Amino acid sequence: MALPMLPGNSVNRNLGKDKFHKSQHFDYSNGVAMMVGSEKSGIGGELLLGQSARPKYSLFPKGEGSDAPAWVAFDKQVLCFDAHFQEAVPQRREEKYRVRKCKIYLYLEDDTIQVVEPEFKNSGMPQGTLIRRHRIPLPASKDDCFYTVHHFNINQEIVFYNRTFTITDCDPFTRNFLIKLGVRLNLPASTPADPYTTHRQGIEENMKPLRPYERIDTLKQFLEQDRKVLRFYCYWDDTESMFGDPRELILHYFLADDTMEIYEVVRPNSGRDAAPKFLHRGKLPKHAPIPKHQPGEITDRTVLNVFGPVGQGGRYILDSLKTGAVKEEFYKECDLTIGGVINVWGRRMLICDCDNFTKEYYRSKYGIEDFTPVSYQASLPPKPARQVAPYTGFGSEEDSLCSCQGLLPKPPQKDFKKLMEKDRQGLVSNVLRFVAKMLTDSPIDKERVFIMYVYLSDDTIAVFEPPQRNSGVIGGKFLKRGRVKKPGQELFKSEMSEYFTAQDLYVGARLDLNNQPFQLLDADEFTFNYMEQHADEFPKANIGTIISKVKSISEEEQKKVKQFFTMSDPSSTGFIPYESFRTLLAEMDIAFSEHEIITLGRNYSSRELPEVDLGLMLAVAQDQLKKKNFENFTDMIRAFTHEDRDRSGHLSSKEAKIIFKAFRMPLSDDLQRALLEKFQDESEKIDYHAFFSSINWRENPAPAVLPDVTVKFDADWRGDAADPAVKTINYSLFLEDVFGSTANINDS
Repeated sequence: MALPMLPGNSVNRNLGKDKFHKSQHFDYSNGVAMMVGSEKSGIGGELLLGQSARPKYSLFPKGEGSDAPAWVAFDKQVLCFDAHFQEAVPQRREEKYRVRKCKIYLYLEDDTIQVVEPEFKNSGMPQGTLIRRHRIPLPASKDDCFYTVHHFNINQEIVFYNRTFTITDCDPFTRNFLIKLGVRLNLPASTPADPYTTHRQGIEENMKPLRPYERIDTLKQFLEQDRKVLRFYCYWDDTESMFGDPRELILHYFLADDTMEIYEVVRPNSGRDAAPKFLHRGKLPKHAPIPKHQPGEITDRTVLNVFGPVGQGGRYILDSLKTGAVKEEFYKECDLTIGGVINVWGRRMLICDCDNFTKEYYRSKYGIEDFTPVSYQASLPPKPARQVAPYTGFGSEEDSLCSCQGLLPKPPQKDFKKLMEKDRQGLVSNVLRFVAKMLTDSPIDKERVFIMYVYLSDDTIAVFEPPQRNSGVIGGKFLKRGRVKKPGQELFKSEMSEYFTAQDLYVGARLDLNNQPFQLLDADEFTFNYMEQHADEFPKANIGTIISKVKSISEEEQKKVKQFFTMSDPSSTGFIPYESFRTLLAEMDIAFSEHEIITLGRNYSSRELPEVDLGLMLAVAQDQLKKKNFENFTDMIRAFTHEDRDRSGHLSSKEAKIIFKAFRMPLSDDLQRALLEKFQDESEKIDYHAFFSSINWRENPAPAVLPDVTVKFDADWRGDAADPAVKTINYSLFLEDVFGSTANINDS
């Protein structure tokens, strides 16, 4: 039951509305007040009395699917119509009008239209895009609206900017689209013929012979062989003529039109001007030079008789037998072979060689496999070696050599690849360290100990002497870093001097550094490991080479070795002391170096790591930090806490080393590594709170250590003393690798 129209129950049209704006209907134009909004809507966008809604774009019926806008749903979809228009031609007598065909494209995404006229050969008119793509307004009286898809149909006229186009047909996509929109399509119409185009076609057909007796077609050869060129290397012996000499030439044969061109190879300082070409491109006759021909003697076609007027309307008879035609033979690609001689306008040229493309062409087309080049000149004498001035003594030898290699001296180039591979990488220093002593008769110098550093990045050597108490010698730098020449070389010579490299240094080696002899006694653990890992570069640390030396001993020596092991190990434990093993190898007939003996001992040893006192390590660390006045423990704990995402109080050793490096903690790498190993747990993580509490010399000072203890401990960790010593040797494993079996040791 409907409610009565009582106060409070009246229909309010403003319920639910959210727009109450009023359109602007009046404005000023050139200073004159006038009405400009006669077509605008009323309040809130509602239509006024007498107004009808005019859609701005094409309205398409809603179908199934997504409610996407037209610019998304119809993206890249275009309707194509075939059309034509008539154009009057008042300035010509041959034609009164002209029919021009075109294509009309309607873009569904934004109702833009484009008109394009296809290009015709020799039309003499600007063709292509007649109307650029944009929205075209309707004709006058409705020019405030634009064309949409509903204005198009087949077999109807449409006006674009006062030019009438007749739509004759459309493509299948357009036809299906309009049918789905509900448009009733008209029947397709035919395009009227253009009178002038028909006239031109008749003239062109009359110009063609009705019965051609021959066809000269070189287009196929051009399309198949274009940009394919055969290259031959030729030789012309011109020594018989005055001031003549042998000439080298390059012949190019163009497969597209069977033409040739020849270039001359002009060597530097040959005394000849470099001409652009030796022979211009063209067909090369076989029997040249040939006499000159009269004009018209050589033609493609021979005319026997002409009937009627000359020109249009005349007739002629062609000679199909080519009576009196002059035939010339030209060189083809089949005439060019390696070892063959061709006649180049009276010059005999020998074909000596060809390039790879030419060889493949002849191999695939003619089946030729032999492409042996022809030798036409004697072998060149060896190039004399460049004489270099001897070294003057100023600067380095490399710098002096660069000044002799050109007018503009350049600095000597370093081995950048070796520098990048062998330079310091993180905590790996790539520096070999050896313990050395002087070879001298002085009792004071005999007791001096030196540390020799070998930098792998550039093969430089530096020597340091650790200070010793009550020795009377001030320690420090003994030899600054640099390359050291090998002894026994002449100073002022043209050849480059030889320098010591990392391969020349090993335990037991004797070196003469600037007339001071040294002997290497030991090395640190990193040096031994590096040399064993790069055994191909260091033959003294190559375990395979050392074992082959041991295998080369005689059978009597083998028996002595087995007897020695039996006597040294009465209880047959399979182990003997290292000193006994070293004595055995030193007494062999094979000359083993000390480094080779150590390498064998390290390979067959059962080493035990010496236990280092943690209290002594912490005392030395606090002493070093105190000397450098390092107190950033609070900031470092804060950095460790920031990296500890789980707040577990533990962090990996790798991350700890990165933080140490960031804060520049003044501790040596070896001492840092040893301390971190002491504070590691089973998961290889350290308790950083306990670590910093132990090394904090302000809050938890450790007992002071004597200076000699500190120096000794530092020397051990710098590599001056040997790392874990080799104490026992597993000789049973050694015998098995060298002699194959240890079953008959006792029998021996």
